[in-house]
Amino acid sequence: MSGHPRTLLICCGALAREIVALVKDNGWDDTMRVECLPAHLHNAPDRLPEAIQAKIRSGRARYDDVIVLYGDCGTGGMLDAVLEEEGVTRIDGAHCYEVYAGSGGFAALMEAEPGTFFLSDFLARHFDRLIIKGLGLDRFPGLRDTYFGNYKKLVYLAQTQDGELEDSARAAAARLGLAFEMRFTGYGGYQDFLAAHRSPPA
Repeated sequence: MSGHPRTLLICCGALAREIVALVKDNGWDDTMRVECLPAHLHNAPDRLPEAIQAKIRSGRARYDDVIVLYGDCGTGGMLDAVLEEEGVTRIDGAHCYEVYAGSGGFAALMEAEPGTFFLSDFLARHFDRLIIKGLGLDRFPGLRDTYFGNYKKLVYLAQTQDGELEDSARAAAARLGLAFEMRFTGYGGYQDFLAAHRSPPA
């Protein structure tokens, strides 16, 4: 039926806000529906393939097609093995930073400065909770050198032009003692990938 979502997009909770906005802004919400897994699964990449597989199998009963908007995300190829078994496509890239910046752009950033720490809009928005408190830096500031001693630069890959988020990213760099750089990527490769896989209305 026209207007009925037929494609399920499985993505990380850290991308939920951006992917939902991307789908809505392009008018793709007539055929695409976004469902997310918890962002904290990135802390346990060995559990990620199984969680995505379960989401795929539950989605097949409700959708004609399933697309995965995860990179490898530290699974060491285990996610790709699951997706091959399920016959499901995922976006190219090792992680969201590579997708946002593009493979060539990300490689150039890493070649210019291997000691680069990346922020997305999500991490800029939740930096204090996820990085400072999450890593215990609020309680043990000395851990800063343990975690970030080999980093030289913080690069903020911005999905939106938001002054408050830019200020938060600059403050994050200062707090970690890193040089700051901002690059506006928009939705990067997610835009092109979904445009290529967009199912036309029936």
